[in-house]
Amino acid sequence: MTKATLQTLIFTGILVGALSFSGCNKKAAKATPPSPPPPATPTATLAANPAVIEQGQTTTLTWQTANATDIAIDGIGAVSGFGSKTVTPTSSMTYTLTAKGPGGTQEASARVTVNAKMAQASMPGPSDEDLFARNVKDVLFDYNKADIRMDQATTAHNDAAFLAQHPSIKVVVEGHCDDRGSEEYNLALGTSRAESVKRALQQEGVSPDRIETVSYGKEKPFCTEANDECWQRNRVDHFDIAR
Repeated sequence: MTKATLQTLIFTGILVGALSFSGCNKKAAKATPPSPPPPATPTATLAANPAVIEQGQTTTLTWQTANATDIAIDGIGAVSGFGSKTVTPTSSMTYTLTAKGPGGTQEASARVTVNAKMAQASMPGPSDEDLFARNVKDVLFDYNKADIRMDQATTAHNDAAFLAQHPSIKVVVEGHCDDRGSEEYNLALGTSRAESVKRALQQEGVSPDRIETVSYGKEKPFCTEANDECWQRNRVDHFDIAR
């Protein structure tokens, strides 16, 4: 190898080394990180069930939010991110929920209509006359008899019980007879029958000043046919309210 060739090789090696050293000391370019996403916008819902009520009734507010850190409902105050609450508004109003977060503010509302309480129409109760007609029954008698029959004792007892429960009602006990016999006899028999029932009512606690008696004898028959069924209908003490 000649001296010139050797010098060339040495120079080439020095040059290559210098270039390699220069490449190692060159700084690498920095990577730029991506920008963070913007905060999510809050979401909010609010509902009232029922939405229409009467005064004094309640309704339930139900809400749900997301991406919010500060939530409040007008008239209620701060609330959690979701939930429900029973309220009793006195008048119609709109509830508004406000949800705030890093991404902004969102509102939701629910309208509750409050109607005036409807007066319940009270059904009139039965009158004294109606109650009297339903509960007080006539007392039947045997032919030519003025004492209360055994099978009519319960009827007389029930009549007395009704009158005891309604002390404002005064009665007239009418003694009636069938058309057999004279007018005078039947008037007397009718009186005896009316007085017999009056005594029975008094024994059950009905004050005597609430009981009038009258005899119609055979003057006002309830039936005009000449048979046993018709005669029995006329042998009766009939009750009426004293006017």
